[in-house]
Amino acid sequence: MKKEIDIVIPTDYSAVSLKKYLKIQEDLETYKDDKEAQNAFLLYNIIGLSPQVISKLDSDTITKIKNDLHNFLGKTDFELQKFVTIDGVKYGFEPNLSKMAYGAYLDLSSNKELSINKDWKKVMNILYRPVTNTRGALYSIEPYNSEKQGDEDKWLDVSMDYHFGCFFFFNRILKELTKDTLKSLREAALKDTEVNQHTKRILQESGQLINRLLS
Repeated sequence: MKKEIDIVIPTDYSAVSLKKYLKIQEDLETYKDDKEAQNAFLLYNIIGLSPQVISKLDSDTITKIKNDLHNFLGKTDFELQKFVTIDGVKYGFEPNLSKMAYGAYLDLSSNKELSINKDWKKVMNILYRPVTNTRGALYSIEPYNSEKQGDEDKWLDVSMDYHFGCFFFFNRILKELTKDTLKSLREAALKDTEVNQHTKRILQESGQLINRLLS
């Protein structure tokens, strides 16, 4: 006797929490040399299909599921979302990065790389803080205090569309800053031949650092 099951396939990252995303990354890395195992863990973590169920599905169904998943897993066009509500509390993204508290800057800089990994929840906990006042499109958030930031684990249950919005926002800033900085250094090298060698060394060192950051 055949048994029918309903398979619900997510269509975007709003159905994937940071906790689930990190688990997926962990499993993919653990089984990086086993493509079949990677596919099985992907289906289990995102859709909830156990290996026992997967083994009973026909190849056409498996292929369709994989295609539907890949349609949104490779998405990168995420916009920064300024507000997110967690457990009834409205959090707002740092409204003025140029005036961000020095303590917040130091805590952000403590991360070795800009990456969505196990430390990413700390980044979100620094950049998003409870909204204290709003006026039209303007808003203010609580001052940064590393000792009173609250439990950073609350970000593990926030969906990846928020996390990716913040992540790609900083990626875009970094790329623009990189382009403008290198352009300025190159122009300086052309104007002053006496410091050309020194500038060349700076460009090489900057390029190495930038490549590490972008990776």
